[in-house]
Amino acid sequence: MATVFLKPGREQRAYAGYLWIFAGEIARIDGQVEDGGIVDVRALRGQWIGRGFLNRNSTLTVRLLTFNHEEIDEAFFRRRLQHALALRHRVLGPLPSFRVVYGEADALPSLIVDRYGDVVVVQTLALGMDVRKAMLVDLLAELLQPRAIYERNDPPVRRLEGLDKQTGWLRGEADPLVEVEEGRARLLVDVARGQKTGFFLDQRENRLAAAALCPGVSVLDAFCYTGAFAVQAALAGATQVTGIEVSGEAVALAKRTADLNGVGDRCAFTAANAFDELRRLVSVHAQFDVVILDPPPFARGRESVPRALAGYKEINLRAMKLLRPGGILITCSCSHHVGEAQLLEVVAAAAADAPRAARLIESRGPGRDHPVHPAMPETRYLTCLILEISPR
Repeated sequence: MATVFLKPGREQRAYAGYLWIFAGEIARIDGQVEDGGIVDVRALRGQWIGRGFLNRNSTLTVRLLTFNHEEIDEAFFRRRLQHALALRHRVLGPLPSFRVVYGEADALPSLIVDRYGDVVVVQTLALGMDVRKAMLVDLLAELLQPRAIYERNDPPVRRLEGLDKQTGWLRGEADPLVEVEEGRARLLVDVARGQKTGFFLDQRENRLAAAALCPGVSVLDAFCYTGAFAVQAALAGATQVTGIEVSGEAVALAKRTADLNGVGDRCAFTAANAFDELRRLVSVHAQFDVVILDPPPFARGRESVPRALAGYKEINLRAMKLLRPGGILITCSCSHHVGEAQLLEVVAAAAADAPRAARLIESRGPGRDHPVHPAMPETRYLTCLILEISPR
């Protein structure tokens, strides 16, 4: 088997459990192997580190699969998938929709598998997983017994691996607009055209926590996508919910979802840029009891963090001005480059400018079907803060 030798001192992160080996950390590659194939990884003096798949065309050159001397074959992937599925059953119970595999956190780097009822959606985001896609689909069909499996290999990150965008049915076929249950809600998920794999499963537990704060109050849901936060709030008893979303297609689905749940009369969705609409609402002195901010990732890389922090501060400042005294702000960041500490700093700065007094009630992360790899901060990307905002 071909072997990747690391430069002196570059083995420490891997010894700590980090699964990515970058091109600049590699001293040499001995032996013949095609990109996408399996390589051993060793320190420069030959000490064993682990085994993973190689892609010389990617800056992220090796993704480690194991730190043990074991064969990377079909049986290996079956064991990993079974372990991932067993964890979800243990921590979630019999939920119909959940993340089955969360890449590195499940020791299956670059593999994402989401279940929406009897439809499974797969992403193979690195070459090493992509060349094993047919085998993985066979295993998922065996273990999950879905009606159909859909491929959502359209994230731009695949270009970094030299891979093209690919979407479509890999096994069976079904209506791509899937209805799923989340607590009391019935939600519509478009696995073919929606964001990510069609939906934001990572926010499930946060949506239910937010809804518990909404009985008898008015709610503003900015960046509302297809209205899951909004509909959960209305089902919990919110008197009026206003949703803002830039995508007209998502707004149409949000309205359908509200009607499906019998809360369409208490939900109003507007297709608008959330920054502009928040500014307008402040200008007309609109007031709400709860404001939810769940924007897309403003910081996709370290270089964009300063601009992202300015964006987060702007929307949080405007949200505070829209809240009645003692109102609740639920504010999220879905970039690991802007974690809990930075988001709290943003909230504090916005509160100082508002001026308002902010009290943190709870800090939350992704749902339990998105476990975090302690050695890989990239897997802890979602922060959800729940705060009380009062006059200073």
